[in-house]
This record gives sequence, C-alpha cells and structure tokens, in this order.
Amino acid sequence: MSHNLTRVKRVHNPKYQPSGPKSYVFLLNKYNFAPTKPGPYFQGGKVQQKGKHGLGRLFGGKAQVQKVLQKKNTAGGQPGDVPAEDQQNDSQYLCTVTIGTPPQTFRLDFDTGSADLWVWSTELPKSTSTSGHNVFDPKKSSTFRRTAGSTWKISYGDGSNASGDVGTDNVNVGGLVIQKQSIELAKTLSAQFSSGVGDGLLGLAYGTINTVIPKPVATPVENMIAQTDIPKTSELFTAYLGSYKDKNDPDHGVSFYTFGYLDERALNGQTPYYTPIDNSKGFWQFNSITASVGSQKIQRAGNTAIADTGTTLALVDDSLCKAIYDAIPGSKYDDQQQGYLIPSNITVDQLPVVSFDVGGKEFAVQKEDLTFADAGDGFTYGGIQSRGNLPFDILGDTWLKGIYAIFDQGNKRFGAVVRDDPTQDPSVPAGQ
Repeated sequence: MSHNLTRVKRVHNPKYQPSGPKSYVFLLNKYNFAPTKPGPYFQGGKVQQKGKHGLGRLFGGKAQVQKVLQKKNTAGGQPGDVPAEDQQNDSQYLCTVTIGTPPQTFRLDFDTGSADLWVWSTELPKSTSTSGHNVFDPKKSSTFRRTAGSTWKISYGDGSNASGDVGTDNVNVGGLVIQKQSIELAKTLSAQFSSGVGDGLLGLAYGTINTVIPKPVATPVENMIAQTDIPKTSELFTAYLGSYKDKNDPDHGVSFYTFGYLDERALNGQTPYYTPIDNSKGFWQFNSITASVGSQKIQRAGNTAIADTGTTLALVDDSLCKAIYDAIPGSKYDDQQQGYLIPSNITVDQLPVVSFDVGGKEFAVQKEDLTFADAGDGFTYGGIQSRGNLPFDILGDTWLKGIYAIFDQGNKRFGAVVRDDPTQDPSVPAGQ
C-alpha cells in the first residue's frame, strides 16, 4: 500500500487569550484532582441522588457524595459551582481535519491526554450558538453510518459535560484517510465546552479510556495501524510544538504532527532516546524519577509522568515546585491566582535550567516556557505548577516545546530529541 504521509500543521488560535488561573482550573477539571496549595478552588463534596427518588418514589433512592470542583465565596458565604468563565475553554493550537464525503472541514485540538474524537454537529439544540464553528452534518456525507445504540459522554470535575451519539465515516488527517472511523457527534455541550473557537477534539491517548458505551471505540491512530494506513515499521505519531516566541529561531516556530514517520528535519541529526511506557491507565506514562533545578539534582523515587499535548502547563509535586521557584529571584506563590508567579522583568540568565527525567535521561524546559501568561502587577504566571494530589506529573506544552516528541504506539515507547531553539525570550505581552 502506498502511504501519503505529510506534516499536519498545528495552527495558533489568534483568539486564544492565555490565562494562568483559567488553564489551571481546566486541568483541575480534566484530571479531577484536589489542589494542595491555597486558593479559591477546592474539591468539595456534593450530594447526588441516584436510583428511584422524588415525588411518588419514596423507596429505592440512594444518595451519594461525589467529589466536585468548587469555588470559595469571597463574600464569606457558602462555596459554589465554578463558573464557565473561570476556566480556559479555548485551545491555543488547532489542527485541520476533514470528515465525510464530500469532506467537511474542522479545526480540532489534538490531545494525547484523551481518547475521544468528537465534533460539533447539527444534532445540537437550536439554542446552542454555532457562530464561528464548523458543524458536522451527517446527512451531507454519503459515507456516514449511524452506530445504533452507542452514546458518549465526557464529564469534568465541575459537572460540565459534552455528550451525544456515534457514527462512522472517513476521516482525513494530513492526506491520510482513515476508513470507517468512529465519530462522536455532540448533541449537548455545556458552556465550558461550547465557548472556545475549536470544533471538537481528536484524542491520541489509548482507546481504553474512550468514553463510548456500551463498547469503547478505536482511536484514529489505532485504526491507522489496523488498516495499515501507516507503515508496520512506523506505527507511531510525533509532535513538534513550536511557539510564537520562536519566530527568529531556525525552525521559525513551526508546529506540526506527523503520523507514520519521523520528520528528519525535526530530528536534526539526533538519535531519539526511547523509554518504555505504561499504558494501563490509557495515558503515555513513563518513569520520571529525577529532576534538576540548576545544579541541584532531585531524587523522586517511584515517580511517573504523562506527556499531554492537550495541556498548556506542566504540573509536578509541591516539593519540586517549591525548589523550582526558590531558584527564581523574586518569584512568589499567590493565593488569589492559586499559582506561582515570576517577576515580569526576569532575564534569561536569572532563570535556572529545569529538566525532567524520561526513563533515565533528562530533558529540559526551555527557559522562555517557564513563563506562561501575564498575571498583572509586574508578574507572570509560571508555566510549572502544583499537581495537587495527583500521583503523577503532567508534562504539557511547557515541557513538550523543548523536544521533538515521538509517541511510538507499535512499540509501546515514548521518544524524544532536543529541539534546536537558540534564542530564549521569557517575556509575555501585557494582558496575555
């Protein structure tokens, strides 16, 4: 079989407004963990009724206390739900994918931390504004087939959710056509899901965490492998995540994914370093038992990390967080923003080299990515924050921008080479 393999360009969303606290709240929801540092957000208990209950149903009801993300009331009253505007509901980068015959075009968030391929659809209620979105119309695709009895639902820690039904159709990713790929059509989207400019999500984690019931469906990469859309010798995909800050570097800040091959220009003459992954939880998870902050080597026995392209920040344990910001002059923890802040006038030579272990070899965060977004009052929200009570690190774009990442699904391993990024600019535009 011939393989039409090309880069899938990752395009910066011009409407994206970076916010440290909003990005952190998004992660509290996505991974449903409890913060361990002080701030307005916390994980509380909420009583939910299950079974037969309500008027005329006096027996058989069951009350359960569910952990949900909540926000303290600054006026001193009872804590309440987290408003949609408090979390980052938009994607910083999007990739173009087409679905159906003739093809309908969508801008999707490629996410190695989830395993659903869902899109906005004509099945959404008329009350949902679709302005600015590409909406999939299954009636306009001759290759769409409904999957009877299958539904999907993504629920986050604050109770927000997206759900709908399922069908199959042809999906074109960078010229590579996946036949009869399961597509999850959105019928309901809570405000947290509907306020961004993207048209949905393409999950690149393992299908064991796909949300379709009664039976999870194969992910696009799993189908690429099953249909031999990509070579048997290269059952993998890669992520090269650039930044607007890199426009003066040799790669000009280009950002892309590849499927089925390693990009030689991205390798830049280097041999990838690989480590086995543990995919038992569905993630790209590997051992990460050391970290370095400047000349300080920190031992982290038994620690693991996951690589997540759907996360802007990097989250690590509290002791490592403290060590990192202790090494940055003038940095502080801010209770109101629930995160560590760095002085906006920090210079590159004042920032330490921070690196994380990938199964025996450490790879550094670019110094410019230690700063993330304007925090006001002469400070910048840091790109590395607390993982709360999560038992593993989440290494998102803050760290991934420093490497060319290789997700080798066929060999169950994660690989990396260092990105060539000679210029570093830790400044962030005011208000961004």
